[in-house]
Amino acid sequence: MDKIQLIHTLPNVFQSRTVIVSDIWNQDVTFEKGKLYLVEANSGTGKSSLCSYIYGYRHDYQGQILFDGEDISGYAVAKWTNIRKKHFALLWQELRMFPELTAWENVEIKNKLTGYQKKKQILEWFDMLGITDKLDAKMGRMSFGQQQRVALIRSLCQPFDFLFVDEPISHLDDTNAEIMGRIMTEEAKKQGAGIIATSIGKHINLEYERVFNL
Repeated sequence: MDKIQLIHTLPNVFQSRTVIVSDIWNQDVTFEKGKLYLVEANSGTGKSSLCSYIYGYRHDYQGQILFDGEDISGYAVAKWTNIRKKHFALLWQELRMFPELTAWENVEIKNKLTGYQKKKQILEWFDMLGITDKLDAKMGRMSFGQQQRVALIRSLCQPFDFLFVDEPISHLDDTNAEIMGRIMTEEAKKQGAGIIATSIGKHINLEYERVFNL
């Protein structure tokens, strides 16, 4: 997949508003593979909704969303399954991990499904992010910042054309945020993929092609 386009897209809940000031809602916007984008937003402006629309989890919007010129509104479940397996990687703000499993088990589940990353690479990421000692720790007993780092590793255990990161560093110090950004961009560059990051405040310092104000 090379392009994601939003054409006059607007959440249904915003339809009654007489004034919409946004670089994305009700605009014509294109995200291109291989480029880095930041979507900055205030709380309640639809940041997480944007990710959910593009990922196909929600459809309560007007306008169009196109993948390589094709309207996604008619996609069947099988098509979405293929897209999420081969084209989109997503790091959710709420992480969506299994708290009763260890850090390693959470990552291993994803990688066994895709068979994409080698164990050596995954362990290297754990080491870079300073959580090697948490490999066998239960996710539910780890801090949110540690869980964010594990969730990033898990999200990279698949092929993708676009990586979506929703509030990725809200609980990280500057050092770990920088390392996290480097890992993300290196893997995206390796795959020729784009990154779409969202933020309501602190964000990863990357060389963004464009910054949108939601």
